[in-house]
Amino acid sequence: MKVGFIGLGNVGAKLAGSLLRNGIDLSIHDLDPAPVADFVARGARAGGDPAAMMRDCEVVITCLPSPAACDAVVSQMLPEIGPGKTWVEMSTTDANEVMRLGDLVAERGGQAVECPVSGGCHRAATGNISIFAGGDRAAVEHVLPLLTRLGRRILHTGPLGTASKLKVMTNYLATANLLTVCEALVTMKAAGLDMATTYEAIKISSGTSFVHETESQLILNGARDVNFTLDLVLKDIGLFQKLAEDHGVPLELSPEVIRIVQEGQARMGAQAQSDRIIERLEEATGLSILAEGFPAELIDDELEEPGYEVRPAQAG
Repeated sequence: MKVGFIGLGNVGAKLAGSLLRNGIDLSIHDLDPAPVADFVARGARAGGDPAAMMRDCEVVITCLPSPAACDAVVSQMLPEIGPGKTWVEMSTTDANEVMRLGDLVAERGGQAVECPVSGGCHRAATGNISIFAGGDRAAVEHVLPLLTRLGRRILHTGPLGTASKLKVMTNYLATANLLTVCEALVTMKAAGLDMATTYEAIKISSGTSFVHETESQLILNGARDVNFTLDLVLKDIGLFQKLAEDHGVPLELSPEVIRIVQEGQARMGAQAQSDRIIERLEEATGLSILAEGFPAELIDDELEEPGYEVRPAQAG
């Protein structure tokens, strides 16, 4: 199976690297020539433009920063889409938009599957990330051999659009959790607690979480580089808020989460790393939330293994 991958950013490059590492016949494309050159040096082919990649490949995967970017790329690929062609969307995007684009792909006889990922860049790099797969069962099964090389746990979420809805939900939860972790660390520092002790107390308690056990370490180290910028955070939590509004859910915490992140972006810039959001409270209190012995980057030490499909529990 010839596979194309478009979008070699923080997450995309790591996902494409998993395909290349696992021997997939891979063509790649990005507007930045540097990652393209790096992948070519490692054995991939430069695929040219999106239309050429869809013409030459059976499956083309996109991992792009915004719904507008996805629309631009799919529009270029559409003339080359027909029976036997599959578009796999791995971006975190708007569910309505992915369904609209999926309909255009289907009208030309192709298949569309959305496959957003969750678990952080460090797990994307090792093939241990989780993948939500939305689309027809037959289409998901067609690309499942690729998904089990890209990720560890694959969940078929239902029709096209369901995976994108679940993905923005999980990113909202992670962002809200990051903000509460920041408040907890700063409050404990103000109350005279040792930060390393505070980290361990949270870790062994009912208050622990994936966000704490990963991002708190980067906060305490001072590096605060989780490979996820505030502009992307705002995109995702904004999509979650829009989803709630579209369905008449009067959220109370979500608007405040958005306000805090917007304020952080105004202070630090759109490209600031999301973990730097703690600096709002550091500035307000004059405290420094740092501790010795924590890593500057996250390393996934779980061995890479073939992925597998996770199936929801069935009633009865």
